[in-house]
Amino acid sequence: MSELTRYKNMASIDTTTFLPSDFIWKGLTVTESAAKQILYLLAQDPNVNALHLSVRQSGCAGFSYVMDLVKDPADDDLQFIHKGARLYVPLKAMPFIDGTEVDYVCEGLNQIFKFNNPKAQHACGCGESFGVE
Repeated sequence: MSELTRYKNMASIDTTTFLPSDFIWKGLTVTESAAKQILYLLAQDPNVNALHLSVRQSGCAGFSYVMDLVKDPADDDLQFIHKGARLYVPLKAMPFIDGTEVDYVCEGLNQIFKFNNPKAQHACGCGESFGVE
């Protein structure tokens, strides 16, 4: 396909709206350390079977990560599994976190989930929120 043909085809696409289900996502990566922590958290409560990761508008940079233990995923959740650890992500969050590596790290006395998000262009000073462009 020539560049001119490709341009004409692109020009005819309605870009005013899009559906997250129209895209092919890279997905999320769960590290060994994060998988172990997810499995540990799930073992604490027999009523849950997965960790749910989403984003919400928050903070000075725009978005923050939200993690919850869940029994069942929503119909539009994508599932990522590593070493038996299930992580669900709502489809609507994928434009903001696609390609993210979910890790669990020790930083000084703190142990936290860390999100290595290639889409995050900037973060607030306290590290609680991130922004995408």
